[in-house]
Amino acid sequence: MIRRAFGWHRPLMAVAALMAVVAVACLVGGLVDHRVVTGAPVWDKPAKFSLSILVYAVSWAWLIARLPRFRRPAHVVGTVVAIALVVEQAVIVGAAAAGTTSHFNVTTPLATALWGVMAASVTVLYVCALLTSLAVLRLRLPDPALTLGIRAGALIALVGIGLAYLMTSPTAAQLADFHGVSGAHAVGAEDGGPGLPVLGWSTTSGDLRIPHFVGMHALQALPVAALLLGLAARRIPALAPDRVRVRLTAVAAVAYLAVVALVTAQALAGQPITGPSPAVLAAGTAIAGAALLAAGIVVARGGAVHPAAASAATTGSATAGATTPDGAPADAAPSPAGAGQPSAASSLAEISSRSK
Repeated sequence: MIRRAFGWHRPLMAVAALMAVVAVACLVGGLVDHRVVTGAPVWDKPAKFSLSILVYAVSWAWLIARLPRFRRPAHVVGTVVAIALVVEQAVIVGAAAAGTTSHFNVTTPLATALWGVMAASVTVLYVCALLTSLAVLRLRLPDPALTLGIRAGALIALVGIGLAYLMTSPTAAQLADFHGVSGAHAVGAEDGGPGLPVLGWSTTSGDLRIPHFVGMHALQALPVAALLLGLAARRIPALAPDRVRVRLTAVAAVAYLAVVALVTAQALAGQPITGPSPAVLAAGTAIAGAALLAAGIVVARGGAVHPAAASAATTGSATAGATTPDGAPADAAPSPAGAGQPSAASSLAEISSRSK
C-alpha cells in the first residue's frame, strides 16, 4: 500500500513522509522547549504546517497520478511544488529553532531575506496549483460526483491559497509605528492574542488564517463529501442515481464557496470566529438553510423520470417480452434506473488499479 502510494509522485510523497517526521519532532520539541513566540508555544506553528503540507502533498500526488492528459508536465510541476514546500517549511522550522517568527518578520536583513524567500515560495505554489488545477479539469473518474468534487475542490482551493495575500500588507498600526513587522493575520488587533485551542485562531479579533485554511482544504473536503455520498448510495436508494449525487456535490461546492466568502468577510470586519455579528449569523444561517433546502429538492426529485425517458422505458419494457419470428428474444429487458452505474466502490477499485 505504501509502496503503491509512493508511485503516485515520488517527490511529493517524499515530502509527505518528511513532514510526518518533522511533525513528530515538533511535538517532541514542544514537550522539552517551552519558549513562546507571539503568544503560542514556539513549536506549534511548524507542527501545524507539517501536517498541512503532508495532507496537501499527498492530495496532489494522488491527483497527478489520476490525470488522463498532461500527466508528464503535471509531474514536473508537482516536483516544483515539492521543492517549494520544503523551502517554506525549512524557513518556518529554522525560525522556530531561533525563537523568532517566520512570517512578516523584517527585523533584520536575514529575517527580511527569509521572509522574501517564503513569499516567493508561496507564489510558486500558487502558480503551480493553478497549472495543475487546469489539468484536473480534464479529469474523468468512473463516479461523476467524485469527478465534480475534485474539480470544484481544486478551484476553491486556489481561492483559499490566494487569500493568504491579504495577510502580507502592513497594517495601518504597523505603518504608523514600525517595529520590524510587515503584515498580520489578525484584523483589529496585534498577532499573538488569545486563540482557539490547537488551531490558534483569534478569539478577540478577525483572523485571516480562517478563510485561508477553509478555502485551501476544499481540495480534500469536497472529494471526501462525494466519496461519502457514493458509499451512502449503497444503502440509500435515493442516492443511487448518478445525477442525484452530482447535484448534491454541486450544492456542497456552492455552499462551501459561500462559507469561504462569509468567513473572509467576517475576518476582514475584525470579528472573531467565536463572536460573529448578527449579520454574519444571519448569512451563515441562510447558507445552511439554502443548502439543506436545495439538497432536499435534489433528493426528492431524484427519482423523477423525464417524460421522454419514461416513454422510452415503457416501449423498452413492451419490447422486452417480444420475440422474433424464429422465437429469439427481440431485445433485452432495460436495466433499472441506476443499474450498471459506477459506484464509489467501483471508482475506488479503478483508481487503485490505475495506480499499480
